[in-house]
Amino acid sequence: MTLRPLACALALSLIAGLAAPGAEAAKKRAPAKAKAAPVANVCSDFYANANADWLKSNTLLPGVGSVSAIEQLGARARQQQLDLLNGAMTSPKNDVQKLLGDFWASGLDEAAVERDGAQPIAPLLSRINAIKNTKEVPASIAALHQVGIPVLFNFGADIDLNDLNRHIGYFAQGGLGLPDPEYYTRTDADTRALMGRYNTYVQKILALTGTPQAQLAAEAQQVIDLETRIARASRSLLDLRDPRTNYTPVDTAKLAKQYKRLQLGEFLKAQGVTDDTVSMANPKLFSTLDGLVGSLKPNQWKAYLRWRVGDAMAPYLAKPFREAEFDFRGKLLQGRANPPPRAQAVLDAITLAAGPMVGHQYAARYLPAATDKRAEDIAKQVRDTLGQVIERDTRFSAAAKAEAKAKLDKLKIEIGLPNRDLDYTVQPMGRGSFGSNMLIASTWRHREEMKRIGRGNADRRWDVLPQEPALAYDIAQNRLIVTAAMLQAPVLDMGKDAATQYGSFGTLVGHELSHGFDNRGRLVDAKQELRDWWTPTEVAAWDALGKRVAAQYSGYDYPDLKGVKLNGQQTLDENIADLAGVELAWAAYRSAEPGSTKANHQAFYKAWASLWPQHMTSEVATQRAATSVHAPGQWRTNGPLVNQASFGEAFACKANTAMQAAANQQIKLFP
Repeated sequence: MTLRPLACALALSLIAGLAAPGAEAAKKRAPAKAKAAPVANVCSDFYANANADWLKSNTLLPGVGSVSAIEQLGARARQQQLDLLNGAMTSPKNDVQKLLGDFWASGLDEAAVERDGAQPIAPLLSRINAIKNTKEVPASIAALHQVGIPVLFNFGADIDLNDLNRHIGYFAQGGLGLPDPEYYTRTDADTRALMGRYNTYVQKILALTGTPQAQLAAEAQQVIDLETRIARASRSLLDLRDPRTNYTPVDTAKLAKQYKRLQLGEFLKAQGVTDDTVSMANPKLFSTLDGLVGSLKPNQWKAYLRWRVGDAMAPYLAKPFREAEFDFRGKLLQGRANPPPRAQAVLDAITLAAGPMVGHQYAARYLPAATDKRAEDIAKQVRDTLGQVIERDTRFSAAAKAEAKAKLDKLKIEIGLPNRDLDYTVQPMGRGSFGSNMLIASTWRHREEMKRIGRGNADRRWDVLPQEPALAYDIAQNRLIVTAAMLQAPVLDMGKDAATQYGSFGTLVGHELSHGFDNRGRLVDAKQELRDWWTPTEVAAWDALGKRVAAQYSGYDYPDLKGVKLNGQQTLDENIADLAGVELAWAAYRSAEPGSTKANHQAFYKAWASLWPQHMTSEVATQRAATSVHAPGQWRTNGPLVNQASFGEAFACKANTAMQAAANQQIKLFP
């Protein structure tokens, strides 16, 4: 959804009657003007005090569940992408912009999309319709995967848990039109009703892809029958939550012999994969699929494959496709009342198919070299500070400190874009067919994804896009990732002083870097091997710290909810990281700017607060209170500062007040 700040007039004055007052009335005291709500005191609620102007001038729009400074940053980045694509459409600066500009123009031309009808997928349908026997089915499956339409199962690149420097291919369950395999096997009334609606949707797509009216019911049943067989051999969504259950390395050479009908060896060749290992966590599923290739008739496979193509491409084709898809997926499954505006839908499509391509151009336009360098300099200073405080920390043994130092020495910092670029060689798109351009772009992205598979390729790209605001620690690759879109206000404002930059960007860097050396980071060592490099004594010390932090945050009321407390245990890891971020950035700032003033110190803490202002409806607050691992903005701001003596000194907050714990009660992550 689009979030916009809404100015709200708050000056409501009481006015005397229109008639001129008499002499006696003139002597009487005039009615007092209504007072604006008082601004919270710095030492009682720093969040409300520091963000008073934002909280007053930004209110929730009707139908919008939340608004925050970070959400506004996301909206700004989205507008920048629209501006970039509009510029590429009218006056491209290079070959990649020409591709993107044509892609964008073809998507905005709704009349051309309507004229195009089902033509973009006609070559795919022709190949499917030409299948004469089941031996030809696997090649069609492989070809559809190549253009970014995964059918029958999913296959993608991910970390090899036995070697974090490497990606391997993961064969995983998929191939269903419904999001949960249990839909196909449950027998309750609601599920039966949903399956009835699903059957109707399948028939609509089959009709649009060429099935004669008289055969629609039979072919839709064939599709659902095949998907039901896949679902019965699939694992539940709950079973898939643990990444370890999805990792079972197998020798690639054995696949061709074990799954002869499915032709998985040929499948890998078609995807350009030559690695010696893949993961297949559910061989029972693939044995089932192998059997289905040999037992089902070609016509059933053709109906299924045409349905999967039509369903996958429906949002990018003519109106009958889009309406059928939105009525079922948008309205019924997702509960949305209306489809997104055309520009938003096209941007979403381009992000899906060519997101890294947009990110490359976004960084070139919106990330000046000076901003990139400043971000890297601050990140390195915070990193060095982390090394210093770990070395001084008496809770860690000499062995743990040595491991932490080795890990920190190997830490990679990637700002703006991934260090390893992609190959942007793509078939020319042109402006004639949006659906065809989607297939061209998704074929390119699939090709680049497959290049991630193999030794030494694990850092080939990020799992976030440069045009999306993100700052994250990649635990598997031991690297700090900062996207180009993140490097603007309120995170890094080049027009502000050093105190503000450290208080916003520096604190977020410290937050993320701490994850490499916390309760999760301890499970990956300096060699990027999975092992716990803490001793039981160090674990006990961390647990004791965690209990104090959880108790502190559990005492806070959840904003916008009556009688609900923050779940300090649920938000523990992120609360500790917030505490670490503020401590590390403050120490880095004081080292970089030893002559800083009290005003500078106040600016540092105000910058921290400026990251977290937000408004929520009670419904959103209820959902986040139950599920979010982050504290709400008020306590992300105030929670760490209660424990900072330097904050109390900067604002003259006395001990044992709401914003300043007594010295012996303050929680220090790095004593």
